Amino acid sequence: MTQNIKNIAIIGSGLVGSLLAIYLKRYGHQITVFDRRPDIRNIEFSGRSINLAMSNRGWNALKTVGIEEEIKKIAIPLYKRAMHVIGQPEYYQKYGKDGEAIWSISRGVLNKRMIDLAEKNGVDFRFEEKVWDIDLPEAKVFTGDSEKGEWTEYPFDLVFGCDGAFSRVRHKMQRRSRFDYSQDFIDVGYKELTIPANSDGTHKLDKNSFHIWPRGKFMFIAMPNLDGSFTCTLFMPFEGNVSFDSIKTKKDAVHFFKTYFPNVKDEIENLTEDFFKNPTSAMVTMKCYPWTYWDKVALVGDSAHAIVPFYGQGMNAGFEDIFVLDEIIQELGNDWERIFTTYQERRKPNADAIAELSYRNFVEMSSKTADANFLLQKKIEKHFAAKHPEKWVPAYSRVTFSNRPYAEALAEGDAQEEIMQEVMKTTGIAEKWNSKEVEELMLKLLG
Repeated sequence: MTQNIKNIAIIGSGLVGSLLAIYLKRYGHQITVFDRRPDIRNIEFSGRSINLAMSNRGWNALKTVGIEEEIKKIAIPLYKRAMHVIGQPEYYQKYGKDGEAIWSISRGVLNKRMIDLAEKNGVDFRFEEKVWDIDLPEAKVFTGDSEKGEWTEYPFDLVFGCDGAFSRVRHKMQRRSRFDYSQDFIDVGYKELTIPANSDGTHKLDKNSFHIWPRGKFMFIAMPNLDGSFTCTLFMPFEGNVSFDSIKTKKDAVHFFKTYFPNVKDEIENLTEDFFKNPTSAMVTMKCYPWTYWDKVALVGDSAHAIVPFYGQGMNAGFEDIFVLDEIIQELGNDWERIFTTYQERRKPNADAIAELSYRNFVEMSSKTADANFLLQKKIEKHFAAKHPEKWVPAYSRVTFSNRPYAEALAEGDAQEEIMQEVMKTTGIAEKWNSKEVEELMLKLLG
């Protein structure tokens, strides 16, 4: 597809901004990326990042621009969950079929590589240059050292806001009439912690598993890094009996980890140091509409639809935005007004769906994964899906291991949950879960 060359600004040099720059540069456009932060390739990147879980949608977007294999070199495949439940031996739950995996990847390492690849393709990055204002009708960007200081004006043909959940571009769009916006913070925060590698550089836990310690209203997770360490995240209420607010001293922290995470007791010194050194961060679901302003400005990724991280789909959804936008460009050529309108109409229902799925998965990961009835239900679903793969695809597989719309995964998942609620009422279900009777009931309920 040949396009008329445009002068394009991308606000934000994160994962979505960098990948969008790579995509748009393929058409020959002049691309400038602005970021208020320093170049992350020159600073230590830690303390506020949950490791990313790259899945099919993300890989699909990377493959389209030929960088999938390059990025796989810095990722580790995770084929299963490793469940650490108090009073039980560690046990495993496969994610999908044999060979299906999500991939653990450091946000900082990935972002640095993406910026390198974009620069190699001729993208111009302007770090430590904060965007203070955008003239939406004219696609002009104003940068400067301070809000009331002297600004530099840059004229562009198109502006893309890829500047995250608290986007400056979206903030300007919010001031316009009939712009819908909502944000919803959950009462749970998160803190990044670290389990270092063994002295010989090997991993202290199984390196091809996503490790979860579910504890009801809070949980601990660990994802492997290439250097043998694990990036861990503690999700916990801000206030309450067991909360970030309740841990005020090192003694409190030691007691907390010994009580609730006994199998990481050897790491307590390191974990407690991280606990007080690293910030406690909030999580928000943000929705808005429209995502575009005529044929001039568009929001992509978290700036359009920030979600909580419990389905591992934040980055994947942002990358899929770009993949879909690119498909539409190839369909519609140079008609940017139609390109933007079609883009937001296709993506908005799917963004809302993955927001809902992500919140539900938080409930599932923190409490239900340790619940016997829930585990039995999942066992029945897995058994039935293995016998009738054409009739039953689990919601997690639809989201993680396919490229079908998120909205479809939500609708199908709701329909399956209704069926399973009926199945779980069967007398003696725990004994006959894999019986012909249960199989025939599910087939009947599926119609």
